[in-house]
Amino acid sequence: MNFDDTPQEAEFRAQARAWIDANAPKQYEDELRKASLGRVVLKNANILEVAKAWQKKKADAGWAVPHWPKEYGGRGASPIERVIWQQEEGVFGKLTAMFIIGQGMCGPTMMAYASEEQKRHYLPPLGSGEKIWCQLFSEPAGGSDVAGLRTRAEKDGDDWIINGQKIWTSGAHYSDYGILITRTDPTVPKHKGLTMFFLDMKSPGVEVRPIKQANGNSDFNEVYFTNVRIPDSQRLGAVGDGWNVSLTTLMNERMSIGANVATGFPELFDYCSSLTLDGAPALDDRAVRSKLANWAVKASGLRYTSFRSISALSKGQRPGPENSIGKLVAGSMIQEVAMYALDLQGAAGVLSGPEDAEVAGRFQAMLLRSPATRVEGGTDEILRNIIAERVLGLPGDIRVDKDVPFNQIPTKGRA
Repeated sequence: MNFDDTPQEAEFRAQARAWIDANAPKQYEDELRKASLGRVVLKNANILEVAKAWQKKKADAGWAVPHWPKEYGGRGASPIERVIWQQEEGVFGKLTAMFIIGQGMCGPTMMAYASEEQKRHYLPPLGSGEKIWCQLFSEPAGGSDVAGLRTRAEKDGDDWIINGQKIWTSGAHYSDYGILITRTDPTVPKHKGLTMFFLDMKSPGVEVRPIKQANGNSDFNEVYFTNVRIPDSQRLGAVGDGWNVSLTTLMNERMSIGANVATGFPELFDYCSSLTLDGAPALDDRAVRSKLANWAVKASGLRYTSFRSISALSKGQRPGPENSIGKLVAGSMIQEVAMYALDLQGAAGVLSGPEDAEVAGRFQAMLLRSPATRVEGGTDEILRNIIAERVLGLPGDIRVDKDVPFNQIPTKGRA
């Protein structure tokens, strides 16, 4: 691949850079630059309000979702131009975190399966950040087995009645809409009895309960459905074809998360550049340089693997299983980086200097948040299976429940 801009791409980059320079909320730039995984906060402003204002300003100028079709709020930009925009947006891109699920996962699913009228109605406010979407997939009894879900959807005239529970739903507490996968036929094998819908998160019978995390935040939620009524017009895809619909969501999820997961390496490198160990610069230490070099290679590999996926998109291909590589590598890497940073701090990590406290807090928040990164969007084990089976062509896991009707799969009995 040639990574130099073509004349057209250079012109696009110049336009994007000029618009961002003239319109970005620069009063928050310093705080955003210091923010890291698990700790994106603004001291004197509500980050959700700031993010929505920035997203709306971008939308009004056609920059919110540049790769989307113009009729849905985009500007029809190419996949490469999308990357150029992200590069130029830089630290201000951290304000888009609460829109990633909607724009990166729900939006593509709606484009593929919603009616034209629905796409024109729901996608523009999704792209502009006026409406936030979430993804209602994971369940307590299913773990990483999405097809093992138990949330039921039963037909009632022209409506469906939903009962069940979802868990680990990111952003559900501030979402306006969500895409929901349910079981509509328990008498067939588990992958064949699923159906996908989208719904208003303020519908009667929807209850959202935030989950308190170790780092003190509540980014994830439990979501309960009690006799929630959804019209059949909000079904995505055919009845019983929910698994195929969900693959569109999951492949885009792996791409969105895999391409955007923080690694912690830039923060660690900056920290080591100013750190002193035993009276000498940390970068003079051979062991520190070795660690940094190893992570620099990984970070570079992640970047170019992401570009490979973007090149596939530019040829009109659907995001593939290769995107699982980025998520798998970055998820474990940020945990290792955060642990190493805290090791380097040693006793200094508990001292009270303002700069020391700020750095320590950044890596502590990163470490406390990092286990969730290795679970959301597919656990390490699931991602390894995907890479082994779909990328490397290795034999699949033995599935004892294959072709067994879902209601006949044994469940754990009473003790």
